[in-house]
Amino acid sequence: MTEQTHLYAVAVGSNRPHGRHGRPPHVVQAAIAELDRQFSLFDASPLLLNPASGGAGRDFANAVAIVESELEPPAMLDALKAIERAFGRRPGKRWGARVLDLDLLAWDGGRWSDRRLTIPHPALEGRAFMLLPLNAIAPHWPLRGSLTAKHLAARLGKRRATH
Repeated sequence: MTEQTHLYAVAVGSNRPHGRHGRPPHVVQAAIAELDRQFSLFDASPLLLNPASGGAGRDFANAVAIVESELEPPAMLDALKAIERAFGRRPGKRWGARVLDLDLLAWDGGRWSDRRLTIPHPALEGRAFMLLPLNAIAPHWPLRGSLTAKHLAARLGKRRATH
């Protein structure tokens, strides 16, 4: 009997250069290639360059990759954290500069919640650097009940227009 495969939407971000890969946009591209090597890359968004959030300091390069894996969400999170460590990420302050940040945004299993992980990502609706790349490659991915990436991206645009 074969294990069930899942699709995951993974946010990929960097705002610190890497010794081998170079500037953050190249780090994001290298990370997407690593996701393809370790899993099966289904699609990847265009790169988005955006200002840093919180106290991160440097601007970010961001993208979203859709990957296929037989791993369940907790094991997938562990695999993503291992990739971050392989790229030189070390524990630090929450909003600090980082060579690589990988976050699980969504999976085809719908909602998931345990003490370490909540899917869909709890901050997804308010983070354009996550939501817009996801909408670019998977606009019909359901995220909040019947609301899709496309719906939430439209809401995000309306909130920005009123501020």
